[in-house]
Amino acid sequence: MDRKMLIALPELTKAQRQLVEKKAAEKGFTAIFCDDMEDAAKEAAEAEIILSGNPALVAHTKALRWFCSPAAGVDHFVKPWEDAPAGAVFSNSSGAYGVTISEHIIMVTLEIMRQRESYRQIVSRREWARLLPVKSILGSRIMLLGTGDIGCETVRKLRGFRPATIVGMNTSGRNPEGLFDRTEKIDDLSELLPETDVLIMSLPGTKATRHILDGKMLALLPDGAIIVNVGRGSSIDEAALLPELQAGRLFAALDVFEKEPLPQDSPLYEAPNLLITPHVSGNMTLPYTLQRITDLFLEDFERYAKGETPERAVDMERGY
Repeated sequence: MDRKMLIALPELTKAQRQLVEKKAAEKGFTAIFCDDMEDAAKEAAEAEIILSGNPALVAHTKALRWFCSPAAGVDHFVKPWEDAPAGAVFSNSSGAYGVTISEHIIMVTLEIMRQRESYRQIVSRREWARLLPVKSILGSRIMLLGTGDIGCETVRKLRGFRPATIVGMNTSGRNPEGLFDRTEKIDDLSELLPETDVLIMSLPGTKATRHILDGKMLALLPDGAIIVNVGRGSSIDEAALLPELQAGRLFAALDVFEKEPLPQDSPLYEAPNLLITPHVSGNMTLPYTLQRITDLFLEDFERYAKGETPERAVDMERGY
């Protein structure tokens, strides 16, 4: 009797579904595709493997051995995972989003540096002003708080702009692939913030990262520094950031927020020096990203079929 693989990921293309179906059959699995989550909940009870971004499916599982999320962040799965069958493994799709998110980081950084919004407003008034002061990545001191796939892809792109320094910060101090000029442990964050012109944050949402950038840390950044956050909104104390923006001392590009959707009455909407995007940097709207999610899932499926642990297995206690 075939074993069941449930794919509840409506974004998958016809070609990707066919590929998953073929690979599943080769290993004795029947791939069932459910775009409707009510149907998926019914199928989840007998599924040994599930690929889905819906945490609610966990509560319906009985035969589950491996659940793969198409996202990189897993904080929204931590609580639901308490209902998972004993011994089940959870994995994410870390490694799928570096390209799209790094391009977003470069885009918003340059928009702020080149005063894109100010020029947009000028042109919308049908005026012709050309002498606004701009900045450059050239010669800038850049810090990346988070050195995973997103951080590494961003460094590769930044190199062409010739910044003065690129410093990575993580929990281990390890320098992935030697990409960074140097890496430091997150414990030393306060010592390095005064030397940072652009702070790029791609941290997971965990207890350890909550409000890591609080009022005291924000005050250490030099005047005119730019903060780009594409990780989790909980890593920045928004109440402390707001007055820094209103005073014109700091700039920020935020793709993630403490509460999402960002409430309509949030003062951040009116804050100066702030570029807001609605959590779109890591969407599955880029075809490359969706194909990468499929490929990574199938790579881990090969390992699973051999009795090995998926490479992107997540420690739910740590949250990554």
